[in-house]
Amino acid sequence: MNKPSFATASKARRSGSARLVSIGRIGRLSASALAAALALSACSLIPQYEQPAAPVPAIYPGTQSQDLAQPPVASLAWQDYFSDPRLQKLIETALANNRELRVSVLNIEQARAQFQIQRAALFPAVNASLSETRQRPSLTGPGVSQVFSAGLGITAWEIDLFGRISSLKEAALSQYLATEENQRATQISLIAAVANGWLTLLADDELLEITRQTLETRDQTIKLTQLRFDAGVSSEIDLRLSQSLAETARAAYAQQQRLRMQDENALALLLGAPVPPDATSGSERGLRSLAPMQPLPAGLPSDLLTQRPDIRASEQQLLAANANIGAARAAFFPRVSLTSSIGSASNEFSNLFESGTRAWSFAPQITLPIFDAGANRGRLESARAGRDIAVAQYEKSIQSAFRDVADALAGRATLGEQSRALRAQVDAESVRFRLSDLRYRNGIASGLDLLDSQRSLFTAQQASVQTQLLQLQNQVLLFKALGGGWSSR
Repeated sequence: MNKPSFATASKARRSGSARLVSIGRIGRLSASALAAALALSACSLIPQYEQPAAPVPAIYPGTQSQDLAQPPVASLAWQDYFSDPRLQKLIETALANNRELRVSVLNIEQARAQFQIQRAALFPAVNASLSETRQRPSLTGPGVSQVFSAGLGITAWEIDLFGRISSLKEAALSQYLATEENQRATQISLIAAVANGWLTLLADDELLEITRQTLETRDQTIKLTQLRFDAGVSSEIDLRLSQSLAETARAAYAQQQRLRMQDENALALLLGAPVPPDATSGSERGLRSLAPMQPLPAGLPSDLLTQRPDIRASEQQLLAANANIGAARAAFFPRVSLTSSIGSASNEFSNLFESGTRAWSFAPQITLPIFDAGANRGRLESARAGRDIAVAQYEKSIQSAFRDVADALAGRATLGEQSRALRAQVDAESVRFRLSDLRYRNGIASGLDLLDSQRSLFTAQQASVQTQLLQLQNQVLLFKALGGGWSSR
């Protein structure tokens, strides 16, 4: 803080050549100046904000009328949608322990602190000071002089006449609100990721069981083919083919075990803790043990503007960029700053607060930009370009959200039929395998027919489970795309 010349004031007092202004009068003048400054600081050069139009169609492709009349998905608690208690427990663990979510929460605290710092610049900072000055003007002059001073002062407080500081405060506020929305978006993504990871584990268990059963069947086929080969009924081609298919199933079983362990590791990373042993257990393992998720209404694309936190975060970034234009505009106008203090000064520390030692200073300063080689103009153009970038990013976030919902709706319209058809194929291949096995054991059909039916059944079973997994994950994607996962009960 710049110190007023208390020594000069003290000398003037001792010589009687100056008259001090009373503390009360200074206080009244300071209060009047402060009130006038705050009244003048109402001026703002921030451009009027207009929300950009959503660059997407009015309705989603294939949307039904009943989808438009339902309440928004964002108001649905995630516990009501993911009703399986095993999944609910995993989501609660992830919300408590996930490090990425923890970082997003801490980002909010940091943004709140930055906003507090920027807002504090609107108000004068009052500091107390206590100093001692010793000096000797020259070697031939008088002895060493000393001055003690104590006081309260305001240093270089900028009076926000043209809204520069207010604009920066608004930008900081929007940045803070954007971090809050980003935290909500992170939570939604985390819940969806945990649900998808858990569904993948259930599918892994089901595929492991299918592969194990296939391996057992093929090992039994090897034994039967070996007996028939030893009896001269089957050729060596049948024997070698059955051995090849058994080893293929064995390799697939090892691969599926590895994928299952890797998927469990991925889920553990999301949870921030080991996956509980009972996470996939139950009376029935696999996707068949899953409690069904309720159908979701699509609503209108315009609903995404209020339901999706990532879109709201993008709009807050746009508001921050718009406020930065106001700060850049204000830089073209004069800046008024105030430095003042009031206190006591004395040559003796023991007399510092006695009568007749009062001192004050008042130093307003006006800075008018005259020539800066185009720096202010460049900052204004940069702020305007930043606002245009934020508009494009906001529109892109709307388009991305529209595509997410449209893709999920397309999946809902087709994956159900695909899953039904594959289940019917599994049923048909199961009958074919039983008949081929019966014919082979009775010597009517060749081993090639039996092995081909085994291979087709295994492929159909895998495809059915994977499609069922895609169908369930698509339901999770639609829940996430419509802004669900933030509300809780």
